[in-house]
Amino acid sequence: MDDKTRTELEAAAFRALVDHFQKHPDVQNIDLMNLAGFCRNCLSKWYSAAADQRGLKVSYDQAREVVYGMPYDQWKAKHQKEATAEQKAAFEKAQKTHTH
Repeated sequence: MDDKTRTELEAAAFRALVDHFQKHPDVQNIDLMNLAGFCRNCLSKWYSAAADQRGLKVSYDQAREVVYGMPYDQWKAKHQKEATAEQKAAFEKAQKTHTH
């Protein structure tokens, strides 16, 4: 497989992941962190860092808007729920085993 095709496939997979996240706002970031060790915010940081590595300026907030499909504050007000005690405990435990 040539580099151009690989990049196109990776870009398509990224777009599918972002689309999936946008269609499932009920899946909370803390649950993603607990299960997978990354969340929408991590993906946004990686996007911003990738731009920076290429000499492009994409702020974290701009990257979050790409991933969330709207400004983060708007998404948070509309979709984010208060984490339960169980979610918080699982998060603390997961932080000891996950790295990102």
